[in-house]
Amino acid sequence: MEEISNTYSLTEAKVAKMERDPVKTVIMASMIGTAIEFFDFYAYGTAAATYFPNVFFPSVTPTIAMILSLLTFGVAFLARPLGSLLFGHFGDKLGRKRALVVSLLMMGLSTVVIGFLPGYRTLGMTAILLLCLARFIQGIGLGGEWSGAVLVATENAPKGKRALFGSFTELGAPIGFFLSNGLYVILETVLTKSQMVEFGWRVPFVASAVLVVFGLWVRRKMQETPLFRLAQKRDNVKKAPLAQVFTKSWKQILQGTFIMAISYTFFFLLSTWSLSYGTAVLRFDSREFLMLLMGSIVVFAGMIVYSSILSDRFGRRTVLLAGTAAIFVFSFVFPFFFQGHQNVVGTLFFLLVGFLAMGVIYGPVGAMLPELFPTSTRYSGAGIAYNMSAIVGAAFAPTIASWLVGQWGIHAVGYYLAFMSLVSIVTLLLTKETKSVDYTK
Repeated sequence: MEEISNTYSLTEAKVAKMERDPVKTVIMASMIGTAIEFFDFYAYGTAAATYFPNVFFPSVTPTIAMILSLLTFGVAFLARPLGSLLFGHFGDKLGRKRALVVSLLMMGLSTVVIGFLPGYRTLGMTAILLLCLARFIQGIGLGGEWSGAVLVATENAPKGKRALFGSFTELGAPIGFFLSNGLYVILETVLTKSQMVEFGWRVPFVASAVLVVFGLWVRRKMQETPLFRLAQKRDNVKKAPLAQVFTKSWKQILQGTFIMAISYTFFFLLSTWSLSYGTAVLRFDSREFLMLLMGSIVVFAGMIVYSSILSDRFGRRTVLLAGTAAIFVFSFVFPFFFQGHQNVVGTLFFLLVGFLAMGVIYGPVGAMLPELFPTSTRYSGAGIAYNMSAIVGAAFAPTIASWLVGQWGIHAVGYYLAFMSLVSIVTLLLTKETKSVDYTK
C-alpha cells in the first residue's frame, strides 16, 4: 500500500511540474464556452416563452402556441447526448482542446442562424422545421461543451482546489444569463412590443457571434491539459473510448445522470418556466420579470463559488445532499408564495431562495461528475452523464410545468420538483465520495 501511495505522489509531483496555462487563461477558456452556451439557451428560452408563439405558431390558441414553442426548446436537449458521444470520443482520443474549438464553432453558428430565420407567415411549416433543425445542431455542439470545458479547469487545478477550479466553468451560467437577459431588458426598453416580435428578438442570437469569435480566440491560445498530455506519454489514450466507457463505467454514467438531473430541472423552472408563468399568469411585464431574474442571478453566482469551496473542504456528496434536501423542502413551500397578480415579494422569494439553493448544488457537480471517470474516458463519461441528465431533468421541464399548472395548479409543479429532488438524493446516497480520487489515473 505504501508503494502505491508513493507512486501516486510521484505522479502528482510530475503533473505539478508540467507546463500549464496561466490561471487566467484556464478561467477564460473554461468559462467562455459555458457563458456562450447559457447565453444561447437563455436567449432561446426567453424568445420561446415570449415571442416565438407569435412568430412561429400564430395559427393556434395562445396556450397551445406556448406549449409548442416550449417544445422546440427541448429539441436541443434531445441532440445533446449525440454531441456528447461525438465530442467525447474525439476529446478522449485527440485531446480536449480540439474538441472544444469545434463544439464552440458548431454551437455558435447555429445560434446565429436562428437569428436570421423567417417566421411562420413567410415560410409556413418550413420555418418551424428550420428552427428545430438549427436547434438540433446547436444541441450537438452544446453536447460537447460542458464536459470539455470543465476538464480544462479541473485537469489544470492544483491539489485540493479541483471543485473551485471547476466552478470557473459553472460561473459561465450566470454570466451568460446576465448578458442575455440584460440585452433583452435593453431591447424591450427601447423597442415597442410589435418591434420586438418583428425583429428585436433576433438581436441576441446575432450578437452571440461576438462571444463566439472571442471564445475561439481564447481557446486557440490555450494548450492541452497536463493530465491528457500525461495520458499520451503513458500511452493511456484509448482508441475506442466510447466502448470503454459504456462497458466499464455504465454505473457511473447512471449515477452522474441522476445526480445532475435535479440541477437541470430546477434551473429551467427558475429561469425559463418562471418567465412564461410570471408574464402569462402573474401578469408581470416581461422587462420587469427579467430584471427580477437578473437581480437573483447574482446570488446564484456567489453560491456557485462558495459551495465549491465548501465541497473542496467537506466533500462533494455532503454539500450536494444538503443542497438537494433544501430544494426538496422548498418544493412544498414556494407554491404558497409564487402566486397572485404581480406579487413582487412572493416572486422574489421564489427566485432568490431558489437560486440560492440552485447555486449550492450547481457548484460541486463541476468536480464530481468528471471525478467519476478515469482520464482516458473522462470527456466521454462526464459528457454523456451531463447531457443525459439534460434530457431527464430539463428537456421538457418548462413544458411539463406549464401543463401541470393548467391541469392542477402551481402546487403540482412543487410535487414535480420534489420528485426530481428525491431521485437525486437517493442516487447520492448510493454514490461514494469522489473528493479524494486519484485524478491522474
